Amino acid sequence: HKNLHNRSSSRAGNKLPSTSFKVVETQIELCPKSAVDGESNDSIFLLSSRPTPRTSTAVEISDATTALIQNSSQRDSCLKNAKNMCSSQQDMESRLKELIYTESDLTITSIIDNPKIMKQVTVRFDLRTLHIPTYSAEKLSSMKDMDWNDFLERVCSLLDSTKKNTGAACSKRNLLYYLCTVAVHKEIASRLISSQLFPVLIQQLRAAANWDIRAEVARVVGLLALHTSELGENVPVSEAIVLLTELIRENFRNSKLKQCLLPALGELLYLIAREEEKREHPRERWVVPSAAYIVLTRCLREGEDTVVNHLAAKIIENVCSTFSCHAQGFITGEIGPVLWYLFTHSAVDSLKITAISALCRITRYLPNAFQSVIEKVGLTAVLISLANGICKIQQYMLTMFSAMLSCGIYLQRLIQEKDFVTTVTRLLESPSTFIRAKAFLILLQVLINNREMLLLSCQARLVMYIERDSRKTMPGKEQQGGSEYLSKCLDLLIYHIVQELPGILGDIITALTNVSGRKHPSTVQAKQLKMCLPMMPVVLHLVTSQVFRPQIVTEEFLLNYGTLLNFIRSIDSGETNLDGAVGQPASEEFIKTTLSTFEAVTQHPAFLTIHHLTVEDCILPPLVSLVRSQNVEWRLISLRLISETTSLLLSHEVMAEEKGESLNSNSKLLCLIRDSLLPQYKHILMAPDPVPMYALKLLVALTEHSPASV
Repeated sequence: HKNLHNRSSSRAGNKLPSTSFKVVETQIELCPKSAVDGESNDSIFLLSSRPTPRTSTAVEISDATTALIQNSSQRDSCLKNAKNMCSSQQDMESRLKELIYTESDLTITSIIDNPKIMKQVTVRFDLRTLHIPTYSAEKLSSMKDMDWNDFLERVCSLLDSTKKNTGAACSKRNLLYYLCTVAVHKEIASRLISSQLFPVLIQQLRAAANWDIRAEVARVVGLLALHTSELGENVPVSEAIVLLTELIRENFRNSKLKQCLLPALGELLYLIAREEEKREHPRERWVVPSAAYIVLTRCLREGEDTVVNHLAAKIIENVCSTFSCHAQGFITGEIGPVLWYLFTHSAVDSLKITAISALCRITRYLPNAFQSVIEKVGLTAVLISLANGICKIQQYMLTMFSAMLSCGIYLQRLIQEKDFVTTVTRLLESPSTFIRAKAFLILLQVLINNREMLLLSCQARLVMYIERDSRKTMPGKEQQGGSEYLSKCLDLLIYHIVQELPGILGDIITALTNVSGRKHPSTVQAKQLKMCLPMMPVVLHLVTSQVFRPQIVTEEFLLNYGTLLNFIRSIDSGETNLDGAVGQPASEEFIKTTLSTFEAVTQHPAFLTIHHLTVEDCILPPLVSLVRSQNVEWRLISLRLISETTSLLLSHEVMAEEKGESLNSNSKLLCLIRDSLLPQYKHILMAPDPVPMYALKLLVALTEHSPASV
């Protein structure tokens, strides 16, 4: 007797939820241990062997309730934050849009001297031929104004020299090499670009007879633009941009020359875009000619030198990282497909990343840019690139998809596309925190617009991925880079799914209500059932999840579940013809999933004890009715669920009695079993195995916890 009870308690506390109805227990398992061992079993059935009311099950239930509260409290606080931020659908969409782009999507690296674009040549100046003192950057920064002006005058004088012999040219180049070494210091760069030196450099860029000198001048200009921390309003940057544009256009077939000039042009464009963003209004002296954008776009074309391609893409990437009117110049109808072509046809990973990153930043301005790519090459090709790309490429592509969905572009196609959803879900395997966060964000956008995709997502193990990352982002855990961002995306998705569940159950109940008692459901009713009933596995997935279970197993959920069981009773008795509407396999699958859902709940006793009145009033009565089912499978699982549930609820009542709470020995539970179940016991105990086992388990629980039932 005691052995039977302990086995029942153990299963109640530890058994994993099962979606099948395979019976694990055997008759041997349910026999008293001493009998199996061949010893005398007389003592097992003596009254003195009956355990005291302070049973192990009662202790387990108390511990489980405490653990449930503790384990869910941390995640609850995160979800409350999500709820506070999302009091309406508009709030949800607003919060979602804030999460599309992160700092990680908008990182900046230099255009000039970028080792991923071109190999760098170490430049050293020759002290012997340098006709000025070689002050260090530290010395220059500490100079008094008079000394500084003297230094600048000597530099400008040497650069302005009209001598055309070889020695003069070497001397100028040597001076420019020196300027390159000091221009990498922010304070010196800021002072030099705002001084009389900058117009002299522009003049040399325009008039120097030697192209080597022009190339070095362009390098100095580029380094000054890169390292300056503040740009004065009177610096003639626009003049330099116009001149560089003209030189590139006039020498467009000279790739080597473009490699020298493009970095300077790009750094100047990014400098004024950055300054404009900082000051929030444009300056007249910083106007950029449209020819500059045209020239740079031409540099992306097929057949162009790879380094030139990379420089042009890098310029677009950097400038479009800012919110400025200068970025708008790159926004054209053809820019998306051009960058995509560069991405797909490049053999160099760094260029592929730059091209897709530039497209991602353009999409921030114009989501249609990515749409034009999909329309030109097809969604399948884009998804293949997404699935097979390296981490940075996947991150940028997910960002673009998210930006498109948030604007409603291509929305209806994407939210119906199973390949899209499964490809994104697979990216939850990625080691990158940002990729997983963005995948969660996209799935949220899909589910907001198409609830039915939740089933496909669950089948693709979405719930497992949510549980894994939910543990990683729990407060108190050691946080990795991007964990806070992942946590925000995850909380929004969990919150949305929790909010969707009542609607899913409501749709199923409505569809069943419409055919309740009907022998011949209409075509419209059958169609509604075929749409709603397949969503029941979603409920099972969520109930078996430690993340979702505390959020969804509420009194309202159990009331709705009781309604579903009443419909199943009606279907089983033949009052409602569900087979005729959806087919026998679909009907049986729905019933099996529904029963499995409550089986999963019974594995966590705390939920049953918290809502014991609802369970007794709404769930147990239809289960008792199903014990009379002609279907052996339904009869077996119903009796098993009644046995497990009754044992748990009676243990709960024993605990309540010990605490001095009133306990009605003629409770509804006992009345239900006495009036509806015990009269059937003769037939139940004579039924084929393993039905009698569960009937005996129920008797064990009754006689153990309720003397009145004896």
